[in-house]
Amino acid sequence: MIHVKSEKEIELMRESCKIVRDTLLFVESKIKAGMSTKEVDELVERYIRSCGAYPSCLGYGGFPASACISVNDVVVHGIPDEDTILKDGDIVSVDLCAYKNGYHGDACRTFCIGVVTPEVKQLVKVTEECFFKGIEGLRAGTPLFDIGYKVQKHAESFGYGVIRSYTGHGIGKEMHEDPSVPNYGRLGTGARLKAGTVICVEPMIALGDWRVRLLPDGWGAVTVDGKVAAHYENTLVVREDGVEILTL
Repeated sequence: MIHVKSEKEIELMRESCKIVRDTLLFVESKIKAGMSTKEVDELVERYIRSCGAYPSCLGYGGFPASACISVNDVVVHGIPDEDTILKDGDIVSVDLCAYKNGYHGDACRTFCIGVVTPEVKQLVKVTEECFFKGIEGLRAGTPLFDIGYKVQKHAESFGYGVIRSYTGHGIGKEMHEDPSVPNYGRLGTGARLKAGTVICVEPMIALGDWRVRLLPDGWGAVTVDGKVAAHYENTLVVREDGVEILTL
């Protein structure tokens, strides 16, 4: 069941979402070649805790880190470690959540490390564009799957693969709530969203095939063809006349 948030709840979520936004900006200012993904994770945890919040990913379903850090062909849920060292030309998705005041905030950015190829740089750019294409015209009464339809249309116009196995989601007192928000779909279908619905829209777009396989750790998902993927996410509120993005 989709839980519509009150203005009081949304106000509480603004703080956790601001912490998420600021943490990602902090990571962006520090991340560089030569760092391990574990070092990036430590930056995330320290910053979130310094804000009086808790890194929601830590311990979620047994996840062992404060952020999902996914490099190159790892689409989502990469586990940080000391052995994965960022190199010039890599792309790395940092997906993190913060919990404060009883509510979660969630967002992801894909960062380019040093100089990446034009082909990969375009993928990162288009993945971000997919988010904004997906929410064009979104307001109270919009069918849910309109979001995915617009994401898919934009991504596939570049020949990219749209990941099907993982989706966006509702968010609030729980990190993952109804509804699921897929990045593909048919226009005019799905539940009509109500004002006050809070969701995470998160395009995950691959340079090649959309299919993924799970790594032996049971968390990380990689593209089956080994081509890179990018990820961009924000938490937003559906309003009567549009949306309010809480993590920007």
